[in-house]
Amino acid sequence: MRLPDTFERHRAEVDAELKSVVAKWHSSLYDMMRYHFGWSDEKGNPQPGSTGKGLRSTLCLLACEVAGGEYHRALPAAAALELVHNFSLVHDDIQDDDRERRHRPTVWSIWGKPQAINVGTAMRLLASMALLRLSECGVPLEKQSKVRYLIDEASLRLIEGQYLDISYEGRFDIRVGDYLDMINRKTAALIACSLETGALLGTEDKRLIHGLRKIGWNLGLAFQIRDDILGIWGNHEETGKPLGSDIRHKKKSFPIVYALERAEGVLREELLTVYQNGICEDSGVAAVLRILDAVEAKANAQKMTEMYCYEARQTVDKLPLSPAAKGELRELIHFVAGRDF
Repeated sequence: MRLPDTFERHRAEVDAELKSVVAKWHSSLYDMMRYHFGWSDEKGNPQPGSTGKGLRSTLCLLACEVAGGEYHRALPAAAALELVHNFSLVHDDIQDDDRERRHRPTVWSIWGKPQAINVGTAMRLLASMALLRLSECGVPLEKQSKVRYLIDEASLRLIEGQYLDISYEGRFDIRVGDYLDMINRKTAALIACSLETGALLGTEDKRLIHGLRKIGWNLGLAFQIRDDILGIWGNHEETGKPLGSDIRHKKKSFPIVYALERAEGVLREELLTVYQNGICEDSGVAAVLRILDAVEAKANAQKMTEMYCYEARQTVDKLPLSPAAKGELRELIHFVAGRDF
């Protein structure tokens, strides 16, 4: 499934905004940052790369447009949201010992964890500084303050979610409700913030702002559960991860949590044995895949993804938006439900 055209409409301008934020600073620290974004190779040579899918910046600019605003006013916020997201990715790679992202070695795997921590932390600070340009875009001070608060709050929720995710690693009493609480913070908070921020910069209509935020929450939950499906069953050529990647890393993703809650007797004992032992070999991955199949974890994960997408579509239908705006939002929701990368 290809990315909707919406993702490409303002991609070049978001990248230019991001590059302008980073361009003001000069040291090897920022060269590592440019490498992470795909703008250069590890030796600093320019590369024609981009910042991943750009979901959060796309949602921010789209929300501003569908709310009746001028998307240029939201570009600094879109850049800030991408910086926050990528700060979390750099730190997440460190915490999970992931050596590859977007088909390239991660920052820490090249320069070490201490320096990667510096890169991620610097990104989060640059996100706040990126928002200073909102004044140049004619955004009133009151709205600037509100945007800053929304992004700070979402960043804090994201860190809370990462804390919960790590705290679940040694536990086997995690239930689906616990998992949903974690991804509400780790993923949904920033995606909801992206739509709310864009809407806030595009309209004074509180009902519309609230509605777009609600769409974001549901999209965020659906996005993460679909991501969990791809982390186990995704195509390596599309995701850059081998089959069963999240199992090898012993992540407590939705399918695993669902199986821990539903599997009984021998199946549960076998699942616990694999997850409690040391390195997960191919035989362990195969065993877990068989258990997940037995409890229909993949089908139920997709069912949950589609439920949240349905909730998002229901909200779209109720909002006072143009047919074209509703069409773009529905297309984006459809992509989240069935994406394969």
